Amino acid sequence: MKVMETRHRPGPPGPARPGPRRRGASPPLRGALVLVLATLGPGLMVMLADTDAGSVVTAAQSGASWGYSMLPLELALVPVLYLVMELTSRLGLTTGKGHARLVLEHYGRRWAVASVALLFLTTTGALVTELAGLSSVAAMEGVPPWLSVPAAALLLAIVVRLGTYRRVERVGVVLGLCELAFVVAAVAAHPALRPMADSFVSTAAVHRPGYLAMVAANIGAVVMPWMVFYQQSAVVDKGWGPRDLRAARADTAVGAVVTQGVMVAVLIATSAALGHGGAREGALSSVPAISAALVPALGHLGGRLAFEVGMAGAALVAAIVVSLAAAWAFSDLTRHRGSLNDSARRAPAFYGVYFASLALAAAISLASGAGPALAITVEVGNALLLPLVLGSLLALARRALPVPYRLGTARTLVTSLVALGAVGLNLALAWQVLGL
Repeated sequence: MKVMETRHRPGPPGPARPGPRRRGASPPLRGALVLVLATLGPGLMVMLADTDAGSVVTAAQSGASWGYSMLPLELALVPVLYLVMELTSRLGLTTGKGHARLVLEHYGRRWAVASVALLFLTTTGALVTELAGLSSVAAMEGVPPWLSVPAAALLLAIVVRLGTYRRVERVGVVLGLCELAFVVAAVAAHPALRPMADSFVSTAAVHRPGYLAMVAANIGAVVMPWMVFYQQSAVVDKGWGPRDLRAARADTAVGAVVTQGVMVAVLIATSAALGHGGAREGALSSVPAISAALVPALGHLGGRLAFEVGMAGAALVAAIVVSLAAAWAFSDLTRHRGSLNDSARRAPAFYGVYFASLALAAAISLASGAGPALAITVEVGNALLLPLVLGSLLALARRALPVPYRLGTARTLVTSLVALGAVGLNLALAWQVLGL
């Protein structure tokens, strides 16, 4: 039986809770420490999951084919991530409800069922691709898929079954921080600073065929629909409420910087290793190909180790997040208990969906061989679902947020423009992939 944790329910707005005073600690230092500790939260975990296997391949292909020209875009996506996900956490903090529950209460069962059904399709596909990424890493070390895929699914089941929310979050963050191996790879590749600086002023790449498609792919790899479902439910399960808004903002901001920092690191590493871009398009479309590209610059052991550690961490934390997003969404839709702080006996539907999604994804991965075609299908599914998710997010911001926490006119306008831009480029990506 799990130990029950106290759930923090949203209360009336009030001043931030003062922290305990410590002898010898100045207020600025204490405040900085609180913010650092706050980063170990839902925002950081969901952002680390955002840099999953597909995102890593996208960043690697960007660096291989376009050099450093995508570097400004990757940095510009930091505020995009922050604006969307801060609004997501704000809804969870102030209402105490997940995204699917708010859609159900404000727009009815039909819209809620549609959004959750589409979410299940994309999370299943995403989970299959994460297991395929882990399988690719294991295959590089001689471990066959029939062994690595069930082992990965079993590990993910054990992590969630034996932990409370806080334990699962800590395990997920630790796994996700393995992605910092990509930063080590970028530094070890000895990138040239002058070409990186030139990328911020040069527009030569814009006129090359395929550039805008890669821009859309990078944006499509940033805002995933399941991120909204996960983070909104996670802040509730963590026990955060309105008074934790400052900590949630810091958590989300640090997560946005870290995940895009990892994307930048992958881009720099592959660009530097391949002579600042120019590789054949599609040459780095798999984990072994990315690892092999780094061997000349980092050495046989360094190149493989960096990407094996980074990819394994990225795939594992993403698998946890997408599975929990599906489980929480189903619990919200059916009004069943859904918390990592509950035992399987108290929340059978929640854990049943989580375990079933793992089993289904493992079976599909083994039966299909889960190659690039499935990853493309998942990207298209995310692109088609994003308008519904972000549209409902903006609508709920106007209807469900308590008055003291509603967005101002300027913030609403900026967030709406950012969301519309992300939706437009995601749909453009889907349009191109489908050949329409």
